[in-house]
Amino acid sequence: MKAMRIALVSPYSWTYPGGVTRHIEALAERFLADGHHVRVLAPLDPPGRFSTGLHRGARPQAISAPEYLVSLGRTVGFKANGAVSNLTITPYGVASMHRELRTGRYDVVHVHEPVAPLAGWVATDSTRLPLVGTFHSYSSRPLPNAIANLIGARRVLNRLHVRIAVSEAAAWTGRRWFGGHYRVIPNGVHVDPERALSVASRPPSDRLRIAFVGQAVERKGLPLLLRAFEALREHVPTELIVIGPTQEELAPMLLDPRGVTAVGKVDEAEKQRVLEQADVLCAPSLGGESFGMVLTEAFAAGTPVVASDIAGYRDVVRDGVDGLLVPVGDAQALAEALRDLHEEPERRVRMARAAAADVERFAWPRVAAEVLEAYEDAMATPQPVSRSQRAAVAVGARAADLKPRARAQRLPSLEPKLTSKRSPALAFARRAALAAVSLAGVVLGWMALQKIGISNIAAALINSSPTLVLLGLGVMCSAMVLRAFSWHAILRAALPDARVKLSDAMQGTFIGVLMSSTLPARLGEPSRALVVARRTGRPREHLPVVLGTLVSQTLLNIVALAALGAVMFSSVDLFSGHQDALLVAAVAPLALLLVVLVAPALLGASTRSGARFGRAQEALIRVRRALTRVRVGLIVFRRPKLGAIASVAQLAAWGLQMLSCYVLLIALGLDHQAGIAAAAAVLFAVNITAVLPATPANLGVFQAACVAVLHTGWHVGYGSGVAYGVILQAVEVSTAVLMGMPALLKEGMSWREVRLRAMHAAPVKLPARAGRGAARAGRGAPRRGEAVKAES
Repeated sequence: MKAMRIALVSPYSWTYPGGVTRHIEALAERFLADGHHVRVLAPLDPPGRFSTGLHRGARPQAISAPEYLVSLGRTVGFKANGAVSNLTITPYGVASMHRELRTGRYDVVHVHEPVAPLAGWVATDSTRLPLVGTFHSYSSRPLPNAIANLIGARRVLNRLHVRIAVSEAAAWTGRRWFGGHYRVIPNGVHVDPERALSVASRPPSDRLRIAFVGQAVERKGLPLLLRAFEALREHVPTELIVIGPTQEELAPMLLDPRGVTAVGKVDEAEKQRVLEQADVLCAPSLGGESFGMVLTEAFAAGTPVVASDIAGYRDVVRDGVDGLLVPVGDAQALAEALRDLHEEPERRVRMARAAAADVERFAWPRVAAEVLEAYEDAMATPQPVSRSQRAAVAVGARAADLKPRARAQRLPSLEPKLTSKRSPALAFARRAALAAVSLAGVVLGWMALQKIGISNIAAALINSSPTLVLLGLGVMCSAMVLRAFSWHAILRAALPDARVKLSDAMQGTFIGVLMSSTLPARLGEPSRALVVARRTGRPREHLPVVLGTLVSQTLLNIVALAALGAVMFSSVDLFSGHQDALLVAAVAPLALLLVVLVAPALLGASTRSGARFGRAQEALIRVRRALTRVRVGLIVFRRPKLGAIASVAQLAAWGLQMLSCYVLLIALGLDHQAGIAAAAAVLFAVNITAVLPATPANLGVFQAACVAVLHTGWHVGYGSGVAYGVILQAVEVSTAVLMGMPALLKEGMSWREVRLRAMHAAPVKLPARAGRGAARAGRGAPRRGEAVKAES
């Protein structure tokens, strides 16, 4: 074969290597070994603080640039597809690429990720040499792909003479959004068949060694794996080796670090060694994966895999043959699959041998040969014959490969269908109703602003007293401190042996307030529980109890809301005649407390009576355990001293919040219309409407609640009411930031780390298996009964 001059264009930084970069590097070295002239045009970030700052705190790896690399300058880290993409966006990079392609006398240009800005897009659109494009990504999201098409992606991609996709998932993305013809050529891997088979045939060990390779980002599923491992560790002897994150990056995600080792970023030789020593590679990604090179690397090391059942992984893993596919995002199923492999060592060895034997289909010699064939086809593509064809190809209206037009089309989803009792019609009606409500909210908000007048709102804000606003902020901060005092008393009662410090409760409270004000789905509660549980020394054992203590504060909050409601109902004539509602509000906390205390005993009697339906009985047992934990959290009310401290501090905190609301009324000059009762009503309304936040930080709804209460009850103008809502919410958010950020820094955790762990806070529990693994329990794994008892 005649030697070719090949240009490989990468949009991603060479010193922040990922799957695409490793693919290009291996391809280049394979072509060089075969005698071709190869240049890789890729960005390169030098070490230093500036590079770290441009990449969200991530440092570039100390990698020496190979001789075949043509640098396209620095990159910037952008969040994309659940991870960070390090892309070049500088004029220097574009100019360097143009110069090299113009003067390099290349036979073919191979652009990786031709849709990626800026290098891939510009190289595809401006080069008139034979063009091959490889699509590495899988994306099912309409919005980013619609934006790409809006700015001309289909026209640009028509410049390609050959389109390659690394998997059927990547090909689906291309056909779905951009149209065109694709040939699937997978990512390659270096294979030593004899070594892989030798590793796969080793005798199984009693200890299950699990490996994970990837970034500490949510998409890769690492928090999910840690939850599964924490449960697995209680039943079988096991260890987890994590490649990618450092021990410091991993620590905030762990409740208990036993058995977990983070080795950070390693070279290829060390990664190969870890994979060879592992019994299984775990890849619990949540989505966005088009191929998964780490899976083939594990196969090449003679190691089977347990991976999520997602589109990109199904192209690599043969379920039950060389690996197992588990439902996406299901930590329970992941833990069960790993335990099954430990308890069936012969099956694990069979899967390892199948992985080592089948990896030849991804070997670099085969993959490189297929890519070279694509190059030859691109170079052999005929020129357009007619004038209309030449014009259409020149402007990108027709594909340069001159094949029959293949338009973008709707394709069946590659994601597994989830079983649901909901009918498609009901799901559509639900989405339509949500869209209608959202649209109505936007329209009504706009109409309200038009009626109120933005100038009236601005005038009220400008005329407010900065001194009194700051005073209100100080009072609100004091309320948060009292909440911490209350929770500390509750924790002392529930965990007498843990010796929880007041500083621990304050750390947890301040971080929880910060997360509640910035995250959806009420993640502040599990966030603060995790912070305190980590400080007790036995986080997995204590976390359920700490979560239970939150119920005590919730009940006190209900009492406070009932008191605020009483003030509101009794202060304004509009609410007269609602004594029944007031009575219900006052009695509800006592009724809820009675249910929580009595229900475990009632459920215990029902389960002992012998339910006929197994599922119902299991559900009752789970509910009973949950309520038992809640009752442990409520034990503070059995301790007169601690119960009094918790109650007085929590109710006093609400009193200070009401005082802060009143101070802000004075700051806006509204105290002549609305007094302390109005402050109580506002506090009641904004907390009731925040139970199920309709928008981020309940923005808009918060202000609407303030306006409704102040105007209806105290005849405050709409403009002043909106201004008051804006200032009150600003004070609440400022309180969360001022108190939460220092606590977060002191804890040594980032906002992202707390969010990741809070989203995966619920511990996973593996049920005991009667008659299986009893001997193994004596060799280091806890006895099953003990494990279950500790979790009850």
